[in-house]
Amino acid sequence: MALKCAVELRLADIIHSHNGPIILHQIASGIDSPSPDILYLSRIMRSLVRKKIFSEHCPTDGGETIYELTHVSRWLLHDVELSLAPMVLMQNHPWVVAPWYYLSQCVKEGGIAFKKAHACDVWEFASQNPEFNKLVNDSMACTTKIVMMAILAEYKAGFDCIGSLVDVGGGTGGMISEIVRSHPQIRGIDFDLPHVIATAPLHEGVSHVGGNMFEAIPCADAIFMKFVLHDWDHEDCIKILRNCRKAILEKTGKLIIVDIVLEKDSHDLFDDTRMVFDLMMMAHSSGGKELTELEWKEFLKGGFPGYKITKIPAIPFIIEAYPM
Repeated sequence: MALKCAVELRLADIIHSHNGPIILHQIASGIDSPSPDILYLSRIMRSLVRKKIFSEHCPTDGGETIYELTHVSRWLLHDVELSLAPMVLMQNHPWVVAPWYYLSQCVKEGGIAFKKAHACDVWEFASQNPEFNKLVNDSMACTTKIVMMAILAEYKAGFDCIGSLVDVGGGTGGMISEIVRSHPQIRGIDFDLPHVIATAPLHEGVSHVGGNMFEAIPCADAIFMKFVLHDWDHEDCIKILRNCRKAILEKTGKLIIVDIVLEKDSHDLFDDTRMVFDLMMMAHSSGGKELTELEWKEFLKGGFPGYKITKIPAIPFIIEAYPM
């Protein structure tokens, strides 16, 4: 909540705008309020300094404490190319926090936590609520830019032989536009639900197609899915994979999945976050979960018997799946 407060008050932006360390009263003067409470602000800053979101320095001459950005707080800046501010706001919004309070009820009786909180699943809620839809789209777009850097660096050659690529669940087209920008030979198709596509901006080399992945997916040389399958239960995943298999034009085509692979004995930088993602699927998805490699193999074997997993310096992995 303190982190959410910092993003809402644009504390990182205020410090950044001064191009150097500033005192508490200078931070307060930049807040959009005629009378900010300095004591509350000091307590918020103290907590965030403790978490190394900001840094503080106390002058030896007894002057006022000064505050600076750290490498972490630079991810909280607004209106910059790479920012996690929209994700912080989305994950800590009351609509998104509410389902977490139903986890114990889900353990006792099953069911979908998001439905228990809002009487519909997350996709229905987004289609009926433009504000929530924007909240989700903005958060997905900001993380897409960050993950895309790792994908293009580690998997660049994987796109070289593709003529057409469908991004299933591609949101407003941020991911597929980055791929096409780096590989202009690709004809990109951004595929998502109609209410999502309705808000998508124009991207050069990318066409937007509205539809339902449970019914049909546009045909292409390859299919791309980032953080899609983990949202759904086993039966729904099989339906999606079958439609992916039908949509791949050639037997030499492939399915490119960007998603989490849980590893029991790994201890890299993102392991804790991957476990939290699994709990987040309990709270927000329609029966989804994060999978181990063995579970991925079981999912894929019906339509994509061949696969290769590539670990990248990011939360997700790249899973290439082949129909032959």
